Amino acid sequence: MSKLQKFAKGKDCTVQLYPHCSFNSEETVLAHAPCEDKAMSKKSPDWWGAHACYTCHMILDGQIKADDITHEEKYRCHMRGVYRTQKRIIDEGLSFE
Repeated sequence: MSKLQKFAKGKDCTVQLYPHCSFNSEETVLAHAPCEDKAMSKKSPDWWGAHACYTCHMILDGQIKADDITHEEKYRCHMRGVYRTQKRIIDEGLSFE
């Protein structure tokens, strides 16, 4: 587990897919966002991810259906979460490595 994946533990969800977000910081993980480097069985780099509660992460991964949220809204919330997570990392003085 990388430093940035460990850093996600105990943090608030930055994705917040309304009305599904559990806001449970005890189950927060790093949700890798789509990027050009992503391929079959290859995740995006850890610095391109968002802190997501279990429910938001499962919705983003397609393992929980949320028909009331469009694909575009999921993507928008994920990108907003990446920004918030990167800001959190910078504010804490961590490196992206």
